[in-house]
Amino acid sequence: MPRTLAEILEHADSLAARFETQEFEMRDAVHLRNLIAAVENRASAEASIDAAVRAAREDGIPWGLIGSVLGTSGEAARQRYGKPAA
Repeated sequence: MPRTLAEILEHADSLAARFETQEFEMRDAVHLRNLIAAVENRASAEASIDAAVRAAREDGIPWGLIGSVLGTSGEAARQRYGKPAA
């Protein structure tokens, strides 16, 4: 159902007010910091895996073996880490 600009802005203001008055406890901050660190670690790990897969492929390691190490099939590894189709 289409909404008017005024309704959308009113809803945005309502959400902003709700979050601005939300009180966070110290334990919330600890959990959020842990979550941020985990996301950063995952991004770093993914970058390392990408680099390792590229290096393995450049040295002729077959997709089947790479997939096995990654816990998937060679085809799934190729689709995820291979060069995008032109």
